[in-house]
Amino acid sequence: MPKPKLALPNKGRMAEEIRELFADAGLPLSWGGSDRTLMAAVGEEFDALFVRAQDIPEFVADGAADAGITGWDLICESERELETLLDLGLGACRLSVAVPKDSTIASIEQINGEPRVATAFPNLTRSFFRDRGQSVQIVPVTGAAEIAPQLGIAELVVDLVATGSTMRMNNLREIGSILESSARLVTTRRTEALDDLVLALSSVLRARGHRYLMVNVPHGHLDEVRKVLPGLNGPTVMQLLDDTGFVAVHAIVGQSEVYRTIAELKDLGCQGIVVTRVERLVP
Repeated sequence: MPKPKLALPNKGRMAEEIRELFADAGLPLSWGGSDRTLMAAVGEEFDALFVRAQDIPEFVADGAADAGITGWDLICESERELETLLDLGLGACRLSVAVPKDSTIASIEQINGEPRVATAFPNLTRSFFRDRGQSVQIVPVTGAAEIAPQLGIAELVVDLVATGSTMRMNNLREIGSILESSARLVTTRRTEALDDLVLALSSVLRARGHRYLMVNVPHGHLDEVRKVLPGLNGPTVMQLLDDTGFVAVHAIVGQSEVYRTIAELKDLGCQGIVVTRVERLVP
């Protein structure tokens, strides 16, 4: 029986992050390291097709792949009916409307007339303004939409924004956004194999924001420590081999909380504090 096929981006930052995520989930990609690589094994469970990110919705919708991972912006732009299995949170950005810095337009509501809009997302842009009852002329571009106002071919730009630095470099100013985007795992038909994949990937993503903390706690301070270390379902408490007046407490804590948590535990007389990374976290 053939293995399920996954359509994955063949290049770019998102492609690198996806390969890292799969490796952390125990599904390393036997990828040759070249943008020209077309196929590879994903662990022993899946095969991968490496294609352009914008083509992935079509590959999945047409059945060439059982599932795929690409940006939500590209999925929506394709207008294909796909089921989202998991939001990976990778490649987070927004599809924004921007104007030249010296424009008098301060918000999307102030757009009047029928201005020209340069964008690589004509379907999303057209639908957005149509739903708002605003008329625009779409100027389709395949890249570098931010330079369109300088060339005099458009008054507005609709483009992806992550940090906003590219917009600022090209003397553009955001006046609103159309949608928030990140990498999504999508399919047209849910299967047991894909459900297992979702479990594996989500457990890695969930673990990335947490740390595993182990600490020896004085018996008399367990109640206070419970407030400091709530964990997922409360801390785990274990007796030590020797009766030293301490018990071992283990808990999952948020990565951003580690610094404060250690300080509070030391104030309660705790000892032997160990913090380690969590590779997988299945609730």
